[in-house]
Amino acid sequence: MKPGQTQRTPWIVGVSGASGTPYAAAVLRALLDAGESVDLIVSRASRLTLLDETGISFRDAHWDEDLHEWLARGADGKPGTFDIQTRDVRHWSPGDLAAGPSSGSYPSKGMLIVPASTACVAGVALGLSKDLLQRAASVTLKEGRKLVVAVRETPLNGQTLRHMVTLDDAGATVLPASPAFYAGATHIQDLVDFVAGRVLDAAGVEHTLYRRWEGELGGGSRTI
Repeated sequence: MKPGQTQRTPWIVGVSGASGTPYAAAVLRALLDAGESVDLIVSRASRLTLLDETGISFRDAHWDEDLHEWLARGADGKPGTFDIQTRDVRHWSPGDLAAGPSSGSYPSKGMLIVPASTACVAGVALGLSKDLLQRAASVTLKEGRKLVVAVRETPLNGQTLRHMVTLDDAGATVLPASPAFYAGATHIQDLVDFVAGRVLDAAGVEHTLYRRWEGELGGGSRTI
């Protein structure tokens, strides 16, 4: 680091293969809007989900343009919904186990896994580190940094529930991707943004993604 430069300390965002790529997009947009740096890991399985849910192919060689197209798309699939800048995003291939986030000496504020599949939950809970996403999560836990795991699956069987308890015992925040309706949602984007906002709440990142509860009944019947 050159004299006068400040150390880049990003949030690591892992996207696993569960359905729910709009959740990841909303979290990424909000982090960038908040002025945060992001290190992005898009698993191989999640690329299939992204292709299925949005029609976008996420390619390592063209990740910047693919990411921009993804983040500009609304939860309803409409292209060009958001004006987004991705200058402070660093992408790491999921197979690169020599990447920065694979080491505890690599600086980060913590990690957000959005969405988290049950396979990802199991891999992190068991410490398998079979790819960079799982390895980065294990490093986050061992270094005592914030780890938020946004589980997207239903119903949940006993094995997955036990894995979630293991993550909670290890210090992670287990956050099911469960939209709420008290914030006055009128569009699918509102429900997506609520979940993304709760992820950022758990991480301690300021945002304005949803209207907070203020103790007044009937608030959910008013449009945002």
